[in-house]
Amino acid sequence: MIFLRTSEKTGACFIRTDQLDGETDWKLKVAVGCTQRLPAVGDLFSISAHVYAQKPQLDIHSFEGNFTRDDCEPQIHESLSIENTLWASTVVASGTVIGVVIYTGKETRSVLNTSFAQNKVGLLDLELNRLTKALFLAQVVLSVVMVALQGFVGPWFRNLFRFVVLFSYIIPISLRVNLDMGKSAYGWMITKDENIPGTVVRTSTIPEELGRLVYLLTDKTGTLTQNEMIFKRLHLGTVSYGTDTMDEIQSHIIQSYAQGPSQPSAGAAAGGATPSRKPQTSGPKIRKSVSSRIHEAVKAIALCHNVTPVYESHPGVNGETESAEADQDFSDDNRTYQASSPDEVALVRWTESVGLTLVNRDLTSLQLKTPSGQILSFHILQIFPFTSESKRMGIIVREESTGEISFYMKGADVAMATIVQYNDWLEEECGNMAREGLRTLVVAKKGLSEEQYQDFENRYNQAKLSIHDRSLKVAAVVESLEREMELLCLTGVEDQLQADVRPTLELLRNAGIKIWMLTGDKLETATCIAKSSHLVSRNQEIHVFRPVSNRGEAHLELNAFRRKHDCTLVVSGDSLEVCLRYYEHEFVELACQCPAVVCCRCSPTQKAQIVRLLQRHTANRTCAIGDGGNDVSMIQAADCGIGIEGKEGKQASLAADFSITQFRHIGRLLMVHGRNSYKRSAALGQFVMHRGMIISTMQAVFSSIFYFASVPLYQGFLMVGYATIYTMFPVFSLVLDQDVKPEMALLYPELYKDLTKGRSLSFKTFLIWVLISVYQGKKVPSPPSTTPDLSVGAFLSI
Repeated sequence: MIFLRTSEKTGACFIRTDQLDGETDWKLKVAVGCTQRLPAVGDLFSISAHVYAQKPQLDIHSFEGNFTRDDCEPQIHESLSIENTLWASTVVASGTVIGVVIYTGKETRSVLNTSFAQNKVGLLDLELNRLTKALFLAQVVLSVVMVALQGFVGPWFRNLFRFVVLFSYIIPISLRVNLDMGKSAYGWMITKDENIPGTVVRTSTIPEELGRLVYLLTDKTGTLTQNEMIFKRLHLGTVSYGTDTMDEIQSHIIQSYAQGPSQPSAGAAAGGATPSRKPQTSGPKIRKSVSSRIHEAVKAIALCHNVTPVYESHPGVNGETESAEADQDFSDDNRTYQASSPDEVALVRWTESVGLTLVNRDLTSLQLKTPSGQILSFHILQIFPFTSESKRMGIIVREESTGEISFYMKGADVAMATIVQYNDWLEEECGNMAREGLRTLVVAKKGLSEEQYQDFENRYNQAKLSIHDRSLKVAAVVESLEREMELLCLTGVEDQLQADVRPTLELLRNAGIKIWMLTGDKLETATCIAKSSHLVSRNQEIHVFRPVSNRGEAHLELNAFRRKHDCTLVVSGDSLEVCLRYYEHEFVELACQCPAVVCCRCSPTQKAQIVRLLQRHTANRTCAIGDGGNDVSMIQAADCGIGIEGKEGKQASLAADFSITQFRHIGRLLMVHGRNSYKRSAALGQFVMHRGMIISTMQAVFSSIFYFASVPLYQGFLMVGYATIYTMFPVFSLVLDQDVKPEMALLYPELYKDLTKGRSLSFKTFLIWVLISVYQGKKVPSPPSTTPDLSVGAFLSI
């Protein structure tokens, strides 16, 4: 639906999209300008307009179209983007909306993105199917042997089919029912385990897969880490501030706004506690420079974001929280921040802690409150949202008090390095922060004159009205503005590890599970988290796969890696793509020998590709665990997918086979429930086959005694009750069986390692069960070989 009008005075509303994409953060949607400005709602029915919309497609994050009013002279043309759409299966969270429906039924994004989930079949089921085929072959062979011993006399083919029917109990028809019953019980036990609260079993067909895993592929952010961002570092090139010196930044901001927002105080000195990487040749000059740079950096961070402050509604008043009319609306007690990323919220909360608070934001304006309580108003001219392709976001604002137009931008270092002016410290400091495990963002600024902005706006609006290649044309116009920007600062945000990540990873390693960490973060940050989480042991060497771009470089680097032994591999997504293109088999062979692998700068597609790679080149079972929408493809591709309900939404949790609340729960899920499920299912499957082979062996002995007659040994309810009532209690006992206590399974994870070899269910164990079945089936109907001696002497001799 195209968003035409809303009851909100700002012309925008919030929607919830958790049922569409799993993201729990509210999204801001904007009404079409010319329809929102109409005096009354009824005027929508009196205008003449038409909408051009692109054909239905799967992508829920993009839309291109135009809205044209034909009853005006000249015609009014407005471009439509994803911000002007309300997809089906979303919920309006504020106000009421009116729009025109453009997609219905099968053309809606929600229906187009609805696909049938891939049915995952466990390895145990495949093994039981192979054994069932062997039993069917044995049934046919046994029937032919009985007819052959009979001499193929008379209507032998009729007797053959009779024997096939008589020996039909060899085929475990009730196996599937018993296994499904057992798997349902295993799932119930998992959900009721008080030691892993909140665990949800979404697929009841593969609980035993949890007991046979060899490779665990895990995301980093939100999975190993808490995805709870804390601002840790602000670097200005010559001065760096940490958590212990943030009060100095606060004092700078207080003194900067003591004489007015546009006149930062020159006396705000950066004392001796601020470490400098360059010698300070002139004290007063450096102090003035540092003070003004801190002021500009904090101001840029407070302005360049997509965060919206949300206030609780006052009783009896509708919409007052959207207004910036009164100071009481800016109360800190009931203010929360809504954003599409935890990083954004962490930055805004930090600016609030140092004195520059975001108090109000709507479609066209943004307001900050200074330490003295003064309100700074800014008019939002343009916003360039963050995308995974651009790796940056920008905003153009005009300060109402001065009329100054500023273009602020922040993004990843790889994207901003070519945009900012030349400097000699950015790359080095980004590496230093990454080695400390911090997520870095580069912040830059560019001042614009009125003429420069008007020229840009004309070209930008023209590109937005394009029907074909709109995104490319818009990107080209924006890139023309992203040149020679002033580098303001470098920020570092810490994402702390989740509770008990280190002992959990050690437990999994001792269980023989190889762990691969797949992340979209930079190499240094990924390596630091791998070390801090003990994914890489202290005495273990790390081999960083050098960047390669062609076949020759990949060949040389693989040869260098081949000479390494017992080391962790760290490889980037670009180098991985080159290796898989030319040396797929060689790379997988070498990587699988490593105790751990870290893949950084991985796209969601590459994560799923790595999972399929391991499945294709190894006969081992894989498990993928993640918490974000970018992990869904990896989770669905793995033999067993585990999702974590995190701050990035429920998309991964809903797409997974099992859902947990914390990473540490995976230890008990695998060591206890996975192990028990596999051992129980293996024993249950072989027992069901065993009881069928016993009755078939008894039938064969009976027919042999009576000259191979095709006459049933048992009839009626005796045979019906055999598989349903008489052998029911062993089934329940096997489903509830437990060879070791959960505490012992967690204390000795080596017990899990034996299961990966499949020794609980193999052709060897199957043959043992067959021999036992034949022996027992032969002994039951066979008469004693000799007449027992019942004399007193024989009794006394015993």
